[in-house]
Amino acid sequence: MEIIQNFIDAIVGIFRESGLMSLGWQNYVMIAVACVLFFLAIKKQYEPLLLLPIAFGMLLVNLYPSIMAAPETTLMSAEECIAAKGTVEGYATTIMDGVTYYNVPHYGGLFYYLYQGVKLGIYPPLIFLGVGAMTDFGPLIANPKSFILGAAAQIGIFVTFIGAIFLGFTNAQSGAISIIGGADGPTAIFVTTKLAPELLGSIAIAAYSYMALVPIIQPPIMRALTTKKERAVVMEQLRPVSKLEKIIFPVVIVVIISILLPDAAPLVGMLMFGNLLKESGVCDRLSKTAQNELMNIITIFLGTTVGATATGANFLSFNTLKIIALGLIAFMMGSAFGVVFGKLMYKFTGGKVNPLIGSAGVSAVPMAARVSQKVGQEENPGNFLLMHAMGPNVAGVIGSAVAAGVLLNVLK
Repeated sequence: MEIIQNFIDAIVGIFRESGLMSLGWQNYVMIAVACVLFFLAIKKQYEPLLLLPIAFGMLLVNLYPSIMAAPETTLMSAEECIAAKGTVEGYATTIMDGVTYYNVPHYGGLFYYLYQGVKLGIYPPLIFLGVGAMTDFGPLIANPKSFILGAAAQIGIFVTFIGAIFLGFTNAQSGAISIIGGADGPTAIFVTTKLAPELLGSIAIAAYSYMALVPIIQPPIMRALTTKKERAVVMEQLRPVSKLEKIIFPVVIVVIISILLPDAAPLVGMLMFGNLLKESGVCDRLSKTAQNELMNIITIFLGTTVGATATGANFLSFNTLKIIALGLIAFMMGSAFGVVFGKLMYKFTGGKVNPLIGSAGVSAVPMAARVSQKVGQEENPGNFLLMHAMGPNVAGVIGSAVAAGVLLNVLK
């Protein structure tokens, strides 16, 4: 009978410790959200390298919340310590009311430690290192006017910042929310960890979701703001860019940004360093590591730990709905302002600039540039806008980092 009773007690103990007893309805809702992200990543192939890790981190933390648990210390008497750990040696002691207690440490969950790279602002600049090593700045150097389109696409950030304040968010929270409009996940994470870490899960998921949905969100905006004639414009081939120009460019940019806007230096600096590794031609191994192994590892760590911040209790709130709505507005406005300034350039150049490339001013590289190419070819199959759109696209990456630096300088 004792054996049977022990067996029953063991089964009851397992059941009490299982998710069936500890999970609430919010957790199950977030598990369903994770499944939706799995569908978008796998079936629709919307930014799978980002959405899949985020979705899995979200799934795991809502099934097993302790994976994000912080380390803690428990005070135990000698008897309790021996019963639990088998010894009292090696533990610091605390004396209360003449009784000696032992400070027994309990380690945190796996994702708690991996998350420190997000919390301390390490992962986003390393992502920028990889992006810089993979990106050709030639189109931007060949057509410096692209900087105007990249800057124009950031206007949505600052307009949304004002809107977020009116909706009741603090200045710091509004700044973190507005940066979603740059369509740059690492930048959004970098800013949010410094200004409003309590909103990280909602902001990161919104930012990466809108990055993934660029091919769906942008085309209607582009068509609504341009005419058929404008969309069919064939642009002249860009001039060749010398190797010397490509080497000097990242050095000059990092010097200017670091002096004028130090808060943007970690992001812009690592972006330019990665590009210099690529363009110098003497660090091929380092360039390939930044593009591949390092980028892949950091993407896994960043995606899963950011997803793991989206617990049911934190994510399911009215504020989250407001953040998602504001993020969408910021992204749509950024795209719209880029196209509008593209139309102005079309007018001032006598019809030599296709306004569609302005939508690439958001920094979803290279997806936004591909969308410009796709919409342009729908009107004129012989139109090739990709390299022209890459100029504003790269300018948008720099512009979103600069906007982040401005917000951090003003709000932190």
